[in-house]
Amino acid sequence: MKRLSLALLVLAAAPAGTPLAAQSLLYRGPNMGGTWVPDAGVVQFNFLHRFYVTPGPSHSVINYPTFTLAAGFGHGVAVGGRFATKSLVGTGAAAQSSNETELFARWRALGAEGKPGFSVALTPAYNLLAKSVDGEVSVDWTRGALTLEGAGRGVTRELGTSGQRQLALAGGVVTRLTPYIAVSADLGSFVAPVNGRAAWSVALSLLIPGSPHTFSLQASNATSATIQGASVGFAPVGSNRILYGFEFTIPLHLKRFSPWFHGSGRPKLVVPEGAVVAKIAQYKFPTDAVRIPAGATVVWVNDDVAEHTVTFDGTEPGSPMISPGGTFSHRFDRPGTYPYHCTPHPFMKGVVVVK
Repeated sequence: MKRLSLALLVLAAAPAGTPLAAQSLLYRGPNMGGTWVPDAGVVQFNFLHRFYVTPGPSHSVINYPTFTLAAGFGHGVAVGGRFATKSLVGTGAAAQSSNETELFARWRALGAEGKPGFSVALTPAYNLLAKSVDGEVSVDWTRGALTLEGAGRGVTRELGTSGQRQLALAGGVVTRLTPYIAVSADLGSFVAPVNGRAAWSVALSLLIPGSPHTFSLQASNATSATIQGASVGFAPVGSNRILYGFEFTIPLHLKRFSPWFHGSGRPKLVVPEGAVVAKIAQYKFPTDAVRIPAGATVVWVNDDVAEHTVTFDGTEPGSPMISPGGTFSHRFDRPGTYPYHCTPHPFMKGVVVVK
């Protein structure tokens, strides 16, 4: 209950900010691949869970989860895979299994997700269930709170009865109502649909304040997030089945586990002479009190994956939001004890003792 209360407090009290890296749910629809690529040294894990409730009297629930795992290697390149159970496979030879696995790579050739202007990405893939070489060209255009999406897809062997080559087109729109809330909708279909109808989705997406995670509530008629799964609707023609669900994103920064992944992209930290460095990591300030003489400076370095603040309990001026990799410096001229905390994460506490 204590952890739940803290999470609710974070959602209610965190100040406005900007989405952290790899927050693709604020810039793409549920059935759109988008142009997101994890930063170098970041492994992105997305859990998409959709379900269908059968008509009465049973009202049983059928689950359709999709797991996405992708690693960023720098220069706009990512490699990953998706695994979906109970995928829409139709009938025939492809229906020997309902577990769909897609291996993919992505190269963002132009722009950056969330930045103004155009962004273009190329995604070659291989669908193990269909034994199909697939691919997608995705284009995003962002201006202010609006992102327009488009995608062209191709498969050499469609899942289901036809097993034929197919082309698909998809498009979507995302509107960010606040820095933390976005709504989206998209529509995609094979040019010559055989086993189903067009795939659609709508979503309400949320950035969890002060964290690197996003969450969305969704409704769709597509069962998986693969290139093929996002191009065909779940229900046969003439029916109207809707799947509901959610998606949760978890970027894992490998540099937290090994120095091999630190890289050299962060500028060298410049510390004033006589200053003391206090590192913020794993949602913690230094466990021991920082002790300095009067007139000295403390430099807080955010080595965490989330934004934090240094907010003093008294009248001493604190910091704005400190982004991952950012710093905050403060000079203490008067002796005393200065307790402080993080505003979005009030369970994080520290103290500076000035002699």
